[in-house]
Amino acid sequence: MNDRTHTLQYPAIPLWHGSPPRARGATPHDDPSLTPYVPQRETPTGAAIVVCPGGGYHHLAPHEGHDYALWLTLHGITAFVLRYRLGAEGYRHPAMLDDVTRALRLVRARAEEWQLDAARIGVMGSSAGGHLAATLLTRWDAGRADAADPIDRQSSRPDLGILCYPVISMGPVTHEGSRQNLLGDHPSADLVHLLSNELHVTPQTPPCFIWHTWEDPAVKVENSLEFAAALRRHGVPFDLHIYQRGQHGLGLGDGPPFHQAHPWTTTLREWLQIYGFVSAS
Repeated sequence: MNDRTHTLQYPAIPLWHGSPPRARGATPHDDPSLTPYVPQRETPTGAAIVVCPGGGYHHLAPHEGHDYALWLTLHGITAFVLRYRLGAEGYRHPAMLDDVTRALRLVRARAEEWQLDAARIGVMGSSAGGHLAATLLTRWDAGRADAADPIDRQSSRPDLGILCYPVISMGPVTHEGSRQNLLGDHPSADLVHLLSNELHVTPQTPPCFIWHTWEDPAVKVENSLEFAAALRRHGVPFDLHIYQRGQHGLGLGDGPPFHQAHPWTTTLREWLQIYGFVSAS
């Protein structure tokens, strides 16, 4: 049991039975997983969100995974924190996209078992985790109906996305460390284009909530602005919030998960009501 009485944290679930695709070894770093957080105090809404922590594709920041999951369960949402493979362990694209794609499929495939609504499954990410979430939002697929693995028959399309000070582009406004860890030292122009998510928005991209700070010194605010502009061009609904002040990696704010949270959390809760992810106050 988690130390927060409103949340039950379960052991991590491997994304694959046996060796994952493109595995480089057999250590925990080579075995991506999902850690479920289930609401206990609040009535579960049946909605779920896969959470992709940031960390520059080098490490995974707990306050952008565990802490977000506690906040989500406080509002009745079941959270699944994704441990995806990292550049620091020798992985490059598309291993990370494999992981988040499989995560969405897995949650959707087991929705009935976990008492979830398969039509209310979102993705959330911060910084480089925001890039991974945005990559899924723009590169999801409908699944393969003839796949031998029932999980692979599921759509990987999130029903919405939440992007917190995200890396979006691999071009001039990118975060260099994230690009290097994701694509290597000298990526081709084609690869940079492929992973610049602002270039791949379509009318089928799910609705998004995006927030950033103007003074973010690590990930330029232009990442969020350009992604929002692409959503607008393609008629995809979004909420965009740019705060003037705030360092990179703010997460929920300066306080613990349940006190003195940053105003974006209140605005996000209101936005999630639109899509039935949380109950009306």
